[in-house]
Amino acid sequence: MAGLRIGSGATGTRQRGLPAALAVLTLLTCCVRCAEPRAKPSNIILILADDQDVQLGGMTPMKKTKALIGDAGATFVNAFTVTPLCCPSRSSVLTGRYPHNHEVRNNSLSGNCSSLQWQKGPEAEAFPVYLNKLKYQTFFAGKYLNQYGKKEAGDVGHIPPGWDQWHALVGNSQYYNYTLSVNAKEEKHGDSYEKDYLTDLITNRSLNFLDNRSPQHPFFLMLSPPAPHSPWTAAPQYQKEFGDVKAPRDGSFDKPGKDKHWLLRQPINPMPSKTLDYLDNAYRRRWQTLLSVDDMVELLLKKLDSIKELDNTYIFYTSDNGYHTGQFSLPIDKRQLYEFDIRVPLMVRGPGIKPNQTLQAPVLNIDLAPTILDISGVNLSTVNVDGQSFLSQMAPSLRNGTARPFFLVEYTGEGHPTTDPACPKLGPGLSQCFPDCVCEDAFNNTYACVRTLDGQQNLQYCEFADSESFVEVYNLTSDPHQLENIVKKVDPTILQAMNQRLIKLQSCAGDSCRDTK
Repeated sequence: MAGLRIGSGATGTRQRGLPAALAVLTLLTCCVRCAEPRAKPSNIILILADDQDVQLGGMTPMKKTKALIGDAGATFVNAFTVTPLCCPSRSSVLTGRYPHNHEVRNNSLSGNCSSLQWQKGPEAEAFPVYLNKLKYQTFFAGKYLNQYGKKEAGDVGHIPPGWDQWHALVGNSQYYNYTLSVNAKEEKHGDSYEKDYLTDLITNRSLNFLDNRSPQHPFFLMLSPPAPHSPWTAAPQYQKEFGDVKAPRDGSFDKPGKDKHWLLRQPINPMPSKTLDYLDNAYRRRWQTLLSVDDMVELLLKKLDSIKELDNTYIFYTSDNGYHTGQFSLPIDKRQLYEFDIRVPLMVRGPGIKPNQTLQAPVLNIDLAPTILDISGVNLSTVNVDGQSFLSQMAPSLRNGTARPFFLVEYTGEGHPTTDPACPKLGPGLSQCFPDCVCEDAFNNTYACVRTLDGQQNLQYCEFADSESFVEVYNLTSDPHQLENIVKKVDPTILQAMNQRLIKLQSCAGDSCRDTK
């Protein structure tokens, strides 16, 4: 029994009059209770890539990331964005809400991207605000929202609430010749690789933050590199990598979208050789930019190990949306309802997560905020989110929980009110048009889908807000590449049930978004 006296201070001897067993129990209870308040909460890091697909091989260059995060933790093979476009998706990541609740529709200020309305409402309730209240040291670096830092959006002086250290890109992704808001002060950058290459700058400043943090409090880092978003500028040492790589030619590559929404019926099919060359070049260069992100992950984990924080840190790796290069003859972009645009990579390692897990449960980007808050100790019943924590999926020893069987994907199309001078025959209302007048978006590319993914069903049902009320339905078990729209072959009772489920999801908020009945 002598060993029990270690660390017990002035009361190390047995308490007079108490039976021996009870004295031991009292001492152990005290030790547990005394230790609880002193246990520091886990640190959290979220790495959010820009436009990184998972369906078309987008994780292939990420060998270190897959080894250091995926193999050391959980890989979610059914991770989705609830909207396949940067600003609304990132707004969903920050708030844990569907777009119809945070009201960011597209990448423009008029579409509520980083607008004053966004700043007064959803941004003030984003998850970093809660972490900050819990004394987390918070650090942001990289792309925030596409219109961030513009004069009409509060200029560089606007720092969203909840952030202690702020190194945010003004506007959309760049690798050189950009402006940062560094703690509300403008910082201009040129084209020197050593000083300015944005992915490396994000890495270096995050390492510096970790060196200078307070060890007494946990930390949260959100790192948002530009890769692999255009203009696809790789670091000098990686510009000759993947020289023989081409965009994959399988699945729906260069297939006609004959039974799909009109936007999918307008591309030239088969694609001209100049378009093939263009998208192959884009595909290669996207991979090249990702090698610097892979280095970022390696350097971060080495730093965490050296400061003895690796075992107490959750590290999330994901992307805001997927991407396509030639699918259904669309050259390059996102914004469509298909798997290549809505599926994203997601890997997590951290305390309580067993290594080498491949998890099938559907997880959404609106689940990131509640999961991070769950890890930090926030009572999720006090938070206004549509998503749900997936801590129970990857660490069942820490939490109980259930997977959702279905979810919503929604998108509001973008177009120009006037006709594109380069494509006069197409008329107004389109955008993202390529030189051969293939357009990737339009005002009436506005849709909502219910995606059912459980043991029995792997279905997608989508309705367009257009004059046709166009509907697309896919059975992804028999048709994983969504080649055939089966709306005219499906039992009408199934269509009706999917329609009713979609109506409910489109108006859901909070708990009702998690109702799986």
